[in-house]
Amino acid sequence: MLRYNFDRIFKARGIEKRFTFLHRSGFPENFAAKISKNRVSSIRLQDMEKLCILLCCTPNDFFEWVPDSQADVAKDHPINNIRKPEKIVDITKTLHSVPINKLDKIEQLIKEQLASEQE
Repeated sequence: MLRYNFDRIFKARGIEKRFTFLHRSGFPENFAAKISKNRVSSIRLQDMEKLCILLCCTPNDFFEWVPDSQADVAKDHPINNIRKPEKIVDITKTLHSVPINKLDKIEQLIKEQLASEQE
């Protein structure tokens, strides 16, 4: 089943108060409530675009594919690219547990990774 998963991107961005964040960013209360509770069945493309710009991501980051028991999809099928692992990374909590003297090294590794991806 293909579905929306907004939890993942908000956790990755360290956004805990989703409703407040979305509402302050200009989204109507009803929309902000649905997104913050992950209860969205459809979304307008202009809202998707605004979310992507705001959260620095792509639409694929909002989707996840959870195959049902009858799904017979090859391992190299492109839909597997949006099959997300069970664990949601909470980068903020992870970074809070890192000793201060190691943060410079982590920052450098991240910058190197981003630079290599842009080449």
